[in-house]
Amino acid sequence: MANNKSNGSKKKSGSSKSAVSRAASYGSSAGRAQTKREGRGLRGYFRGVRQEFMKVVWPTREELGTSTVVVIVVCAVFAVAFWLIDTGFLALLRSVLGISMS
Repeated sequence: MANNKSNGSKKKSGSSKSAVSRAASYGSSAGRAQTKREGRGLRGYFRGVRQEFMKVVWPTREELGTSTVVVIVVCAVFAVAFWLIDTGFLALLRSVLGISMS
């Protein structure tokens, strides 16, 4: 009986399990229960896919346009940089070794 009282008081002030381990054990058991409810197979898979798509935060039209411009500009800068480096190495090879790469 004395142990029950001390365990009860421990739970009120803080249990021996950490908050992370309690959350992990809660999440795993809740996940298993949810999997059983959803069922297995193709229907359960597509139900899960639909739930995940509902969580996605899609970009606005402005964000999409800005990101597209940034990607195109960065690709162009890298293409020009690699072209300049390649042209420089070719010029160096021609001058040092007296060879041509055609």
